[in-house]
Amino acid sequence: MAEATEAPARRLRVGIVCPYSFDVPGGVQIHVKDLAEALMARGHTVEVLAPADDETPVPDYLTAAGRAVPVRYNGSVARLTFGPVTAARTRRWLAAGRFDVLHLHEPVTPSLSMLALWIADGPVVATFHTSTARSRSMQVAFPLVRQSLEKISARIAVSEDARRTLVEHLGGDAVVIPNGVYVDTFAAAGADPRWTGTPDAPTVAFLGRLDEPRKGLPVLLGAVRSVRERIPGVRFLVAGRGETGPQQAQELLGPDAAAVEFLGSVSEQDKASLLASVDAYVAPQTGGESFGIVLAEAMAAGTSVVASDLGAFARVLDGGTAGTLFRTGDSADLADTLVAVLRDPEGRAAREEVARRVVRRYDWSAVTDQVLAVYEMAVAGHDAPVGEDPASLRGARLLELRRRGEAR
Repeated sequence: MAEATEAPARRLRVGIVCPYSFDVPGGVQIHVKDLAEALMARGHTVEVLAPADDETPVPDYLTAAGRAVPVRYNGSVARLTFGPVTAARTRRWLAAGRFDVLHLHEPVTPSLSMLALWIADGPVVATFHTSTARSRSMQVAFPLVRQSLEKISARIAVSEDARRTLVEHLGGDAVVIPNGVYVDTFAAAGADPRWTGTPDAPTVAFLGRLDEPRKGLPVLLGAVRSVRERIPGVRFLVAGRGETGPQQAQELLGPDAAAVEFLGSVSEQDKASLLASVDAYVAPQTGGESFGIVLAEAMAAGTSVVASDLGAFARVLDGGTAGTLFRTGDSADLADTLVAVLRDPEGRAAREEVARRVVRRYDWSAVTDQVLAVYEMAVAGHDAPVGEDPASLRGARLLELRRRGEAR
């Protein structure tokens, strides 16, 4: 949690909409949760609307919008919810909230944020997380949301890569405000003896969805044998959801698979401890990354980062001064780079010191200041809180009349 600071001059009622389900949290969900708690620590009132099953434990400030379904979206599998029942819940939530500002995440994703944008009228801020050179999903969605996008008062992109995707696919522009991390939380995390390495048996961590190829687990596994030949005692600690990891390791590595330990999903507390324990964190993603929050978390934990030379990762690592980059998708180059890092404790220490300074720019204290400045700009252009767009109400009535006619 963020530390409370001096009370703001104006306390806002903020509604935040997340399109992705909290049943299986990912980067956007964690961002939404952390932002909500950072704003509340400043004295603002925050309510979040997101998909979630009734049985899913969620924070008190989150309203569950119902069950989501898995959908292949932008190179991943997202859990989304849509339809007239969800729209009605969104409409009721907006009416009850009377928010000073509505903050939508990924409003062109066919889920809650798109519905809220269609329904709402007033001060609307939108954050765009997606980074991709080509997005068929955005191309399909754009005609459906083009008119609604004009209702957005201010746009945020989490990185230059996300901003470029927005400009190229949807037009307009956005201010870049990075994802946030509670730096002090990760800096204070204690090492766990289970995951702590030694000079002869260093430990290397990977966190990510195991069955999503772009997260790069096959790239990492492809480097294991070469690293073991030069550092026989090395251990690879793999954390994340997915059933395919152990099978991939066995098929690719045979006996060398014994060096790879699969930890399954880990809690936020265990994640911080894991990052604080290992000698290096490897981010072998092959594309589709707009920021790389886990890199910032590893930097905050004081761990050396070895990452693909994706543009987003290079920017987080300050061009390579706060970590080490290797050629994206190249297991051989990853192996050479990782061996060099593990054999150079003085170099690791120097880059870790730079990383501790660089990562402060991503601390929630700084990020929240920037978000609040955007909120104030959005609110300044409106005389009333967020309300209901009359056009959406007429559309809903037409859809209901059509539904009743078809049912007869």
